[in-house]
Amino acid sequence: MSNAMSYRAVPGAMPRDRAHTLFAQTMGYVALTAGLFALGAYLGRDLSYKLGWVWFIAAFVCLVAMNFAARKSNSLTVALLLAFGLLLGLAIAPTLAYYASVDPQALWQAGGASALFVAGFGAIGYATRRDLSWLGRASFFALFGLIIFGIVLIFVHIPNGDLIYSVLGLVIFAGLIMFDFQRLRRSKNIASAPLMAASIFLDLLNVFLFFLQIFSRN
Repeated sequence: MSNAMSYRAVPGAMPRDRAHTLFAQTMGYVALTAGLFALGAYLGRDLSYKLGWVWFIAAFVCLVAMNFAARKSNSLTVALLLAFGLLLGLAIAPTLAYYASVDPQALWQAGGASALFVAGFGAIGYATRRDLSWLGRASFFALFGLIIFGIVLIFVHIPNGDLIYSVLGLVIFAGLIMFDFQRLRRSKNIASAPLMAASIFLDLLNVFLFFLQIFSRN
């Protein structure tokens, strides 16, 4: 899902000060998106699961619209990014509310593990000089395989299938995180910050959901 809004990065590194500016803006947008996601999760804690699908579709529309808005208006792109975070929070709110009621400790464990996971693999990707484009492509196709595996699990019982699914998901998103952070270092376009933030936020969210499934297996 994280590469749904990917764009072609220009090879080469930008001047150090501009690189720092892009990194700071991108991570600032990630923090704002995460904050609005948390707000949406709080506001939608009493919503039904069926209504959650409506918010999820609306969030996906915002994600797609960002790719078109980025060519015309940076302000509109940022607004769509923030709306995306809020709507996605509303969509996942019923699920998070359920976990909070039956296993609140799993939420904190998943949050802490996700932060360390993204920070660790993000640092590796940002510092790596070798081109990781191959890793991004491989992880993207592996993600499709994981989706198919998830569909199979719905109809076929596989011992510890949920754990296998989550572990494989973490392996795949480790590759996507490294690829996204290398794109962040190599990009020369400051205006790409909102799109990069959306990609990294989706990495973080997916990792969180995988860890949540692992820590709440009981």
